[in-house]
Amino acid sequence: MALIITDECINCDVCEPECPNDAIYLGVQIYEIDPHKCTECVGHFDEPQCVQVCPVSCIPVNPAHVEDKETLWAKYRRLQAEIAVPTAIPKV
Repeated sequence: MALIITDECINCDVCEPECPNDAIYLGVQIYEIDPHKCTECVGHFDEPQCVQVCPVSCIPVNPAHVEDKETLWAKYRRLQAEIAVPTAIPKV
C-alpha cells in the first residue's frame, strides 16, 4: 500500500527527509508521495517514518494503490537493485 498526503498537509517539511526511498517531494501546493517508490518503509523500518513524524496525521494509505506486504517487498527489492546499478556516464 502506498501512502498519500492529504490536503491537511501544512508543508512543515518533516516527512520528506525521513523517506528512505525518496518517494516524498514538494508538489504544487503540498508534499506528495510517488506511489511507485513508496514501500511504507518495508525493508527499512517497521513503520512508515513519514506517518511517525507528521504533526497533523495527514498521511493515510492511498486507496488507489493498495498493495500487500509481498508486493511492497518486491518494490523494495526493485528500488534497491536500481540503486545498486550505477548509471552509465556518457562519453563526451
